[in-house]
Amino acid sequence: MAPSPSFFLIFSIFFVLFHAAPSFQLQLNTLDIAALLAIKNTLTDVPGTHFFSTWDFASPRPCSAFAGVICSLDDSSPNPTLRVTSLILGTGLSDSPGLAGSLSASLSNLTQLTQLVLYAGLVTGPIPPQLGNLINLRVLSLTNNRLTGPIPASLSSLHNLHTLDLSFNQLSGSIPPGIAHLDQLKVLILASNMLSGELPKFPASQELFHIDVKRNKIWGRLPSSMPVSVRYLSVSENRMWGPINGLESLSELVYLDLSMNQFSGPIPKSLFHSRLNSMLLQRNNFSGGVPTDASSTSYAQGSIVDLSHNLLTGELSPILAGVETLFLNNNRLIGRVPDEYVNSISRGDTKTLYLQHNYISDFPMQSGLALPDSVSLCLSYNCMVPPVGLAACPASAGGQLSRPAYECSVYNNGTAP
Repeated sequence: MAPSPSFFLIFSIFFVLFHAAPSFQLQLNTLDIAALLAIKNTLTDVPGTHFFSTWDFASPRPCSAFAGVICSLDDSSPNPTLRVTSLILGTGLSDSPGLAGSLSASLSNLTQLTQLVLYAGLVTGPIPPQLGNLINLRVLSLTNNRLTGPIPASLSSLHNLHTLDLSFNQLSGSIPPGIAHLDQLKVLILASNMLSGELPKFPASQELFHIDVKRNKIWGRLPSSMPVSVRYLSVSENRMWGPINGLESLSELVYLDLSMNQFSGPIPKSLFHSRLNSMLLQRNNFSGGVPTDASSTSYAQGSIVDLSHNLLTGELSPILAGVETLFLNNNRLIGRVPDEYVNSISRGDTKTLYLQHNYISDFPMQSGLALPDSVSLCLSYNCMVPPVGLAACPASAGGQLSRPAYECSVYNNGTAP
């Protein structure tokens, strides 16, 4: 059967569009070309990196030839052009030392950018405040470099921002309060800088999933309320203090790290649930007891709870039996360890159980019971008679099997000193 006339019409239109496209694709906006040239002039490949080798401005098609550049059609003007919508600076390869130099304020002339990424390297200097003009940005990631100065307050104008990652730099000053009110923000990572001041107050209704500000100099209390949507929260290795009652409503938490601060008061019972698969509260001043519960919570494989080096008192409940890696050492726990913990390590569900440096008086280990080779159990420097050996204890546990009798005697009546 011969092709219909409509077939030839459609084919002719497709042929014209297909062959017209290459010449149309050459029209990168002149402002964007100038911005890319300015960016290249302030950055350079560290020896061993070859990122800019493709940035040949004599190329007729920079959008397809330049590494890290992605363009999209901008047909909002009478003469449609291509605009840079994604700029990824550096290769991101593990064997590449990255880029050096500084970030150009001309980045702000790429007004259609939705993604700006700087991979690990040796880039120094400040974050240009002009980046706050890139109102279409959804991802801003400038990590693992040597950026200095404050986080520009102008970034609070990026109301379309989904991800802000400025981690592993040398940024200083406080976190701009406006960052906490970016209603599209889902991921905030400012870890490993030199930031100070208080943590901003995030609206409870904000759908923020990931907050990581560890290894800074942030001080003060946790905000009295946090976004209930938060699943990952790390403020470890800062200078924060006070109670953590503001976390009681965070039922979606999967990962919580408050370690190495000066938090105090009781640990909210609401945090002891199996969805919170990683709870790292070590090296603080938490007091009170581990919440009592009729039965243990069913923790998943890979779970870790670290409550070590605090001021926890009272007897253990079964609530943490089943946690794969459990650190309760260096507290003031007393009494008998529940059978559920013995059963869990016997099955190999709990692979690490550290209880050393407490005031525990009984661990109900069945005579002749052999633990799996994968299990590390440490009970040294407690109040058990006869003392339990030092098998699988870390070097930090010391060489003493038991506490001196006079230290244990203060717990004869079941109360802490």
